Order: sequence, then structure tokens, then C-alpha cells
Amino acid sequence: MSGKTQTLYEKYGGFPGVRQVVTDFYERALDSDIVGHFFEDVNMARLVDHQTKMIAGLLGGPVEISDARLATAHAHLEVDHYHFDEIAILLNETLADAGFDKQDRLAAVAAVEARRSVIIKRSRAA
Repeated sequence: MSGKTQTLYEKYGGFPGVRQVVTDFYERALDSDIVGHFFEDVNMARLVDHQTKMIAGLLGGPVEISDARLATAHAHLEVDHYHFDEIAILLNETLADAGFDKQDRLAAVAAVEARRSVIIKRSRAA
């Protein structure tokens, strides 16, 4: 036994497993009345590639996306907490359907949640 702890990235199939999760996630996001509009006129194949790298990194995979890069990628959007909450819900549902156990889903969503302040640039008007 090597004593090396298995990452979530490894546990759930590496890059192909993460890519399937991301593809399923965007199918849900596109259908969402809350966040679907963010993906109009977006090259989805390119977005899935980028998001797969980001999620792979968050799950302990070999890719690291800096907070500065995340901030730049979202700077032109009007993402607020309401939108971010919807993304977290959709991600949790997608991970559950992909077979992630509850503890692993919480860890993955927490890793995304830790980037909330990097992605959100405004609060929803009352």
C-alpha cells in the first residue's frame, strides 16, 4: 500500500469522469430559467473544456485554475448570489446523479463555494 490518499478526481474517474459530470451539469444549466441565459451565444464545447479543467483541479486533479483567471473569466457577467446558489444546487444534483456520495458532494460544492467571492461582482437589487 502506498499510503497515498486517493483524490476525488481519481475516485470518480479522472478526466473522463469529470468531463461527463461537467457535460451533464451544463445540460441542466442550459435548462435553468435562473442561469440558462448566461450560456446563450457561448461556445459550449470550449466552455465544457475549461470547466472540466477547473472542476478536475478542485477535485484534486492535475490542473490548477487561479482565482485571478476565474475572476477574469466572470468579470463581464452579472453573476449574483442568486445565480451562484442555482449553480451550486445544479452541481450538487449532477454529482449525486453521477454517483458521488454525500460527503464527496459536499467537499466538491464547498470547493466551488470557496470561489464565490471571486466570481460574484454584484449583489441582487432588492
